[in-house]
Amino acid sequence: MSRPQIYLKQFLQTAEKVVQRGLDKHVKIAVTGFSGSGKTAFITSFIRQLTTQATNDNLPFFDVVKSGRFIACKQISQDAMSVPSFDYQSAIKTLLDTEPNWPFATKRINTISLALKYYAKEGLRAQLSPESTLYIELYDYPGEWLIDLPLLNQDYETWSREVLKKYRTERYHEFANAFLQQIHTLDATQDSDDNLLAEIASIHGELLCNLKANTPAILLQPGRQILPGDLAGAPMLSFFPCEKPHSVEEGCIYEQLEKRFEAYKEHVVKPFYKDYFCQFDRQVVLMDAFSALQGGYDYLSELQSATQQMLSLFDYGKNHWLRRLWLPKIDKVLFAANKCDMTSSNQHSNLVRLLDSLLQDSQNTMKFDHVNVDTMATSSVRSSLDRQIQENSKKLNCVYGKPIGEQEWVTYLPSAIPPTLLQKEQWPDGGFEFLSFTPLAAKEGRLEHIRMDHALQFLLGDKLR
Repeated sequence: MSRPQIYLKQFLQTAEKVVQRGLDKHVKIAVTGFSGSGKTAFITSFIRQLTTQATNDNLPFFDVVKSGRFIACKQISQDAMSVPSFDYQSAIKTLLDTEPNWPFATKRINTISLALKYYAKEGLRAQLSPESTLYIELYDYPGEWLIDLPLLNQDYETWSREVLKKYRTERYHEFANAFLQQIHTLDATQDSDDNLLAEIASIHGELLCNLKANTPAILLQPGRQILPGDLAGAPMLSFFPCEKPHSVEEGCIYEQLEKRFEAYKEHVVKPFYKDYFCQFDRQVVLMDAFSALQGGYDYLSELQSATQQMLSLFDYGKNHWLRRLWLPKIDKVLFAANKCDMTSSNQHSNLVRLLDSLLQDSQNTMKFDHVNVDTMATSSVRSSLDRQIQENSKKLNCVYGKPIGEQEWVTYLPSAIPPTLLQKEQWPDGGFEFLSFTPLAAKEGRLEHIRMDHALQFLLGDKLR
């Protein structure tokens, strides 16, 4: 194919997408959440429910299925040629295995496109043709890269001060001690030395990886020191937090660190934001409240702060047909308390209330801008079953599943979920404890879920009328 033919094909594809947006036949969904929130499993389940499990008994609250108007859904070629494809086949194979496991976490930006064919029941579509098609694009992002977005609103001095203050707290100091010793002996006024900066940046990268592996810490920046991708070894990754000296001379270590911080923002974070965070119609925000609760009051507060910072950078507002053509905004946001089967079903309402309490300010701003917001307790792939046991005169609501890394199934009583944010002095002495389980085995190739039909109805229902 010649270059003019390629350009013509790209133009026609773009024009077709614009027309589909105008007719409300295209929806672009950002699936967001920090590392460990379950994005890969959510997208895999989303695809599986629509392509092979769209039955009334499996998705009873998904209106297009319940009303008998669903025809079929399949994966189609994606328009975003420069974005890697979401590896659905590997993920679903892992979940459908005889001994199922969770699919590998996201290591890069991914996308996948679906075409959902259905019978329209109202409006112009129903009059023009008995069948209609909704085109769905799903985008998945590494949580480690999402965490860098708040850097766009910070300068190096402010970022360094906040990070070093955090590293010196009791919950971080055990892990950060080696790095803090390096910073303590560093003379930031001396002439810059690339080898020295690379060495200390490597120590800082190890610190971030250790925090990610051993704590529920969320704000681990820069994220590319954990998942460098194609930037491994690039000088702009060789920076770390450093206190500002009394005087900053040209060519000194501090000035070089500041330059690298700004270069990282300009050439990594800003393009990531501009290229991949525009023109979304819908957003799913997956929240792992369980890890934060287990970590303690400070970690839950960090989850709240990091989520608010991340959400502040998306473009929200009510869509109409002209805006949908050229300047689409996110008009629906689903906040999902994911992995809700880590607790018993009688605790799900408290889980939703806790999430609403965590996100009250962000949700209020969105609603003011006419954004449709909902909060749900979901498990995109179910990993446990409710089990009630009798202890003396009490009935205890437990969960039954196989803990990750173990061979035996257990009946476990998780901590009760607080229905609202607790003050630090209200935090229980023993904290909160939960277990993570492996996925339930799929019966006849069917992934079990909790409220994926509710999620599908919220995200797609108005597009399928």
